Amino acid sequence: MDLTEQHTARWKLLGPGIVAAATGVGTGDLVATLVAGNQFGYTLMWAVVVGAMVKIALAEAAGRWHLASESTIFHGWSTLGRWTHVYFAPYIIIWGFVYGATAMSASALPLATLFPVLPLEGWAVICSLTGLVFVWLNRYAVFEKVITALVGLMFVTIVGLALYIGPDVVQTVKGLRPLLPRDSAMYTMGLVGGVGGTITMAAYGYWVNAKGWRDATWIRMMRLDNSVAYITTGIFVLATLVVGAELLHASGIVLTEDDKGLVDLAAILEQRFGPVISTVFLVGFFAAAFSSLLGVWHGVSLMFADFMGHIRGKVNRPVAERERSWEFRAYVLWLSIPPMVLLQFERPFALAVIYGVVGAFFMPFLALTLLWLLNSSRVPRQWRNGWLSNTALGVAGTLFLALCLHELWNQLTSV
Repeated sequence: MDLTEQHTARWKLLGPGIVAAATGVGTGDLVATLVAGNQFGYTLMWAVVVGAMVKIALAEAAGRWHLASESTIFHGWSTLGRWTHVYFAPYIIIWGFVYGATAMSASALPLATLFPVLPLEGWAVICSLTGLVFVWLNRYAVFEKVITALVGLMFVTIVGLALYIGPDVVQTVKGLRPLLPRDSAMYTMGLVGGVGGTITMAAYGYWVNAKGWRDATWIRMMRLDNSVAYITTGIFVLATLVVGAELLHASGIVLTEDDKGLVDLAAILEQRFGPVISTVFLVGFFAAAFSSLLGVWHGVSLMFADFMGHIRGKVNRPVAERERSWEFRAYVLWLSIPPMVLLQFERPFALAVIYGVVGAFFMPFLALTLLWLLNSSRVPRQWRNGWLSNTALGVAGTLFLALCLHELWNQLTSV
């Protein structure tokens, strides 16, 4: 095999990173980025770049743990003590219940706008059950292909829209300077820490194993896969910021800070550019939302199956076995069916507070435990952290801890 064929073969192997990045970038991230562009124009462009770098470091650490230790992230957490189980058990149950409703509603919004023959709740149920059936019947290889197709769709539509609107090149370059406009601190931390940063960062290692990468010989491939994925995500998010800056900031339009803000944007696009552009945007909106739903239905269910396997003494089962396990299917059902009750109501206040508190801890928990694990004798010396990885994970842990404390403060002051 010549050098060109080797490079082509490597590019064909890419996949788990795209799955993790696509799953992590949901509609909430799109709205946050649009609102940041809406309020501050191009000024926070640099924060998106830093955020992509932080995610590359964090996902690389998760993937390296799986390959260097030849065990899962939950196995690593278990070696740190039973306290990790005490945190993880309520987290994954509460998070799954609330996120299930959020994901199905977000996926339904563009469909209800494009096809108003059903109410939002009806489309939400269809999206949830479609995700359930798809994940139940298919294995990782098919799942990866479908997610990759959805990523291509959302990338082409959103980046194409940004190019169609026309970015201000001078302001884009100026936006790469690290400046903090007044009242922008939390938007900045949210852009750095929030876009693509969820429990799916931890699921990345499980998808790496599902791809067939199971030992340290795959670390170089994993690093390429991860870097390509988050650079692609960074371009996607930069394009979203351009749309917010050009279409909203310049016009003085204020966007709603929830998923309905994306429907409002579709209406603005229709007024400015006609129904075709608006429809294309809604298709990209659906691709972003539904790829997140499918990713969580699959990846977090794998994590739950691993968690239950550790409790039952079944450690490091093959991914194919986990995908067929009752624990995997039970969690897919938990994500898909019970959250439907929340579609008829606002999120119960007590549940919202608990969800906010347990969810705020996860990203600092992930960053700091990876820092701990990858500096220990649990991995071979050659694959332990160097100064660059330690710096990146330390910065990520500090950033996520600050966001965590801010979220806790918001929850406490809202009581």
